[in-house]
Parts: sequence; C-alpha cells; structure tokens
Amino acid sequence: MKKYDLIVIGTGPGGEKAAVKAGYFGHKVAIVEKEARYGGAEVVTGTLPSKTLKETALFFSGKYEKGLYGIDRALQHTASVEDFMFRKNYVTETEGAEVEANLRRHRIDIFRGVASFEDPHTILVSGDSQERISGDNIIIATGSYPYHPPGIPFDGKRVHDSDTILQLTRFPESLCVVGAGVIGCEYTTIFATIGTKVYLINDKDQILPFVDHEISRDLVDQMEASGIEILFDTSVASIEVPPREQDPIRVTLKNGKVIEVDMFLFAAGRSGNIKALNCDKIGLKTGKRETILVDETYRTNIPHIYAVGDVIGFPALASTSMDQGRVAVAHIFKTQDLEHLPSFFPYGIYTVPEVSMVGITEEEAKEKNLSYCIGKARYTDMARGKIMGAKAGFLKIIFSRDTNVILGVHIIGHIAAELIHYGLALVEEKKNLYDVIGTVFNYPTLHDLYKYAAYDGLSNLTGHKVKP
Repeated sequence: MKKYDLIVIGTGPGGEKAAVKAGYFGHKVAIVEKEARYGGAEVVTGTLPSKTLKETALFFSGKYEKGLYGIDRALQHTASVEDFMFRKNYVTETEGAEVEANLRRHRIDIFRGVASFEDPHTILVSGDSQERISGDNIIIATGSYPYHPPGIPFDGKRVHDSDTILQLTRFPESLCVVGAGVIGCEYTTIFATIGTKVYLINDKDQILPFVDHEISRDLVDQMEASGIEILFDTSVASIEVPPREQDPIRVTLKNGKVIEVDMFLFAAGRSGNIKALNCDKIGLKTGKRETILVDETYRTNIPHIYAVGDVIGFPALASTSMDQGRVAVAHIFKTQDLEHLPSFFPYGIYTVPEVSMVGITEEEAKEKNLSYCIGKARYTDMARGKIMGAKAGFLKIIFSRDTNVILGVHIIGHIAAELIHYGLALVEEKKNLYDVIGTVFNYPTLHDLYKYAAYDGLSNLTGHKVKP
C-alpha cells in the first residue's frame, strides 16, 4: 500500500490548490478524482461554465454593443445551441487540462475513482480496479451536488438541475426557474438575454436576500425590464411533464397560478458530496445538507483530517475554496505563510447585469446601530459609461459618519465583479473618503465611480453639494 504525507480527495479549486501547495513544499501527495474531467464544479459544472455562458449570451445577443451610438450589431447568422456551447466547452476542456498539468508539475500522484474511508488513515479508491492508499493527513474537497427535492421529475432533458442545464441540445422557448439565489438569478438572466421567456419563482419577498437591498431591488427592476417575470412569495405545488416534447410542461404554483413552459430548472440549493466517503465509519462529524463540520483552520473533529470548499458550506465560492485549501495545508505542515483567510472577501454574482459587493450592507449597518452615511455614483454620469452606452448601473459606498471610513462597497453594472477589487482594498485597509478622492485614476474609466460616490457621500454628510 502506497503511503503519503497528504491525500486530497477532489480536484476542484480547494483540492487542487491544497495539493500543489503541499507538493511545492516537497511533501509526498496523492489526489483522488472520480470524474472524467479535472477541476470539479469550478471547471466542469459551475463557476467557469456558467460565467462563460453569460459572456456568450451577451455576445450573441449583441448586448455588449447594443445602444452604443444607437446602433445594434447585426449577426451574420442566427446563433445555434452549438455556437452557444462552443466557448463553454473550450474553456472547460482547456482549464481542466491545466488543472491536470498543474498537478503533474508538482509531482502529485493522481488516482482515478471513488474515494472512501476504510479507516481514518486509509482510502479505498474504486475505479477500473481497487487500490488502497494511506495518508498521514487527508483533505476532503469533494464539492457539492444539486439538491433534488421530492416531486420534481428531473430527467436532464426538459427538467433540469444546475448541472444538467449545461448540457442543453436546444434552446428553450420558455423556462421556469425555481430559486432566486445566486445560481437561479444567474441562469435566469443568461437565458433571458438569449431571448428565452423566463419565469423566476421565489418563495421569499426578495431575491438575493444577503445582497444590499437597494442593489437587489435595482436588479429586479432590470430583470423585469428585460422581460423576466418574477413571482414572489410562492413555490411549486406540482409539475406535470407530458410524454410529447412539443407539449408544454405544466407548473402549478402554491398561489394557484399555472405556468406552461418548454423547460424547467430547479436551482434552489446544493448538498455536500459525502455519500461515498463512509464518514460514519470513521466518526467524522457532518452537518446540514451533508456538509462536513470544521473549525477555523478547516480541521474536522478528527485531527489529521481537514475539509475545504463547497463540502463545508458557505460561502462556497471558487475564490475562497482555493485559499481554504492553502490555509489547511499551512496548518498541516506548519508553513507559516497563510494562517487564515482575510477578514473580507468580495462576492461576485454573474447576472446580467453583474452584482458585486464587499463589506457590510446598509441593512447590516442599521441592525448594528452604526452611525453611517452613503454615497452613490451612476454609470450613466461617468464619461466612460457614456462612451459604453450604459443605460443603468451604480456604485454605492457605505461609510462611518464619525470617521469617514468605508465599511462596504456595492456595485451593479458592467464588470462589477472586476471593479469591486479596489473596494475590497478600501474596506480591508480601512480607507476613508478622502483617500478615494485623493487617488488618481486613468480617465476615462469606470473607477471614477468610486471618486464620484465619495464626493456624493461628503455632500450627504455635510448637507452641502461637494463638487467633484
């Protein structure tokens, strides 16, 4: 039986980065992958595929250029589903190959098959054959899978989850999406962008409840303006899928409304991929939705076993998963280079338009009884926004009335997920409005949103108009 300093289960963002960091420091490492492709949800079923489809949808719809000088781009031909999926397939294939190459560069032994615990140090890998490997330390990075509630007849053809929706062979004429979290909102806007009539079903009174409410309300307005019909405070009572594909799926909601659609997507929640691990066999503690319980160093209740990424639950982001893997390795091997994640991290939601945030929301400021003020700047008022033909979008700063220190930044609009990183630095480094005003940006750029929002904040603070 081969023995290793570290065994990593899963080649997603957390698993890959943990393995290569341990390999970089000279440790003997094995990694186990059960899927045909490397990269986990980041590469195969989640992060990169969905974001690539969003960019593809914008490209084929002409929305990158629509409105610019009043001219719409005319496509040379009608985009097919093959056109739509081409870039997604290219990105997943090339990035999956890069994950494998990175592992091999760091001399990681790769095992293909399903991993399960035989004892706290021994992993059985079941693939074309069975092999047992032993690890002094183990990191579980098995990711998550879409939650399937009873009563939804998933078939991967017309009734989809967030994995199978990536394997479409034709465009849906209409689509019912259940779940107004990140995944549901992203796919809702992607399909609306390519011309699909979309209904979004949400059992709450607002979408993306963790987002600053002013931002989420603006996203709702833009979604509805694009033809999306959002049904709040209701859920699915029943779904009937006819035997003939040309007949509509009949979705009955608990408020009595009936929707007839071409396809159906359930995108409300995911569960940890732990079924095959035999966690009970070794006494590994788990939580709700099949997640693994860990401490601040990502250590489980078994001292030499760690877990990172989606399998431990929130925030379940590729970006945080990568650093969770690195932090776990730092604690296992005492590398003393990355003891914990930063206090703040950016959250990017790749809807159309994009939403991104860092720090506290206005609602959180109110709940904490903070003395705060806000400043805002709109894309349409920026020279760069006018050049781009922006019709909407804004940046919002939340700051302390007493110190002017910036507590949160929230953006909705084009490349919001790119623009937020300057906001991350402001919040992390406790910068104030005058630090922003005193910074020189390239002109014209969308970073002027920060400066104009800071001036607006000063105007709101003093009651006098401060001219930028």
